[in-house]
Amino acid sequence: MIVSAGRGEEFDFALPIGVGLVEATINLTRLVLLDRPDFLLFVGSAGSYGEFQIGDIVESRGATQIERSLWEGCGYTPLDNAIVSEGLEIGHQTLVNSSNYITSCPDYNGEFLKRGIGLENMEFFALMKVAQEYAIPAGGIFVVTNFCDERAHESYRAHLPRGLELLRSYVKRRVKGI
Repeated sequence: MIVSAGRGEEFDFALPIGVGLVEATINLTRLVLLDRPDFLLFVGSAGSYGEFQIGDIVESRGATQIERSLWEGCGYTPLDNAIVSEGLEIGHQTLVNSSNYITSCPDYNGEFLKRGIGLENMEFFALMKVAQEYAIPAGGIFVVTNFCDERAHESYRAHLPRGLELLRSYVKRRVKGI
């Protein structure tokens, strides 16, 4: 099963699951319970903490859900906040962090990079958590549309159309049968 966020990031080969951690979890869980897939593949945009450039296509089987408060020393979580899936023939170039917020301040980008986290996408951790719960191999293919900095939103909007073309073409070459 191939999914995307929707709301501007649609593909003829992907089902939209919603934007952010909550919508993605609810809608993907519903899809998985109705028709359990052999694998889950997320396709969509991502922001770079600096390692990857705009237009890069990046594959990942690992997600984190880390908030800035961790780096500031004023937050903690009792939850497992990192997942890496096995069993899907998707590369693992970097971990992808998810939050319901888009990073627009580069102050902590280095903290993410030091820990092998190169990208940010709002939905990926939700997909990985649902996949883990139902023992489904999972991964993601992302196109970098922006850097995680003060221009994140305007860069995303400017680079999204071309990024989606690049991603669509890559996924159709990479994934057999679509």
